[in-house]
Amino acid sequence: MAPSLLAAMSTSPFLASSGSSRRPLGAAHTRRAGLRVAALKYDPAKVAPQNDRVLVRLEQIPEKSAGGVLLPKSAVKFERYLMGEILSIGAEVSEVEAGKKVLFSDINAYEVELGTDDEKHCFCRESDLLAVVE
Repeated sequence: MAPSLLAAMSTSPFLASSGSSRRPLGAAHTRRAGLRVAALKYDPAKVAPQNDRVLVRLEQIPEKSAGGVLLPKSAVKFERYLMGEILSIGAEVSEVEAGKKVLFSDINAYEVELGTDDEKHCFCRESDLLAVVE
């Protein structure tokens, strides 16, 4: 006689099907495997923006005011305009070139992690650049 559907459902769906020990899959193991994450590091000079985008290395926002007062992270975080140096440009960019210092808004900028320790980078469109700083 063929096994019925009820007989097939009577076995617990949470039990491991392989091995001699029949413990639930969700049970804690005595030895846990550690997860190691190796962050990829990209050379910013080798990252090529597409179309009308530019790759900008952001300037460090000062943590102290000119008078020596420590600025809270909330004051630094809400800085609406950013300044940085253009590292590379896309094929459709015609007005600016690599090496220029630019001012732009953080609203249309996409910050990216390139694996460098203390530098921050972002992509933005050429049309989103507000000014070239000489």
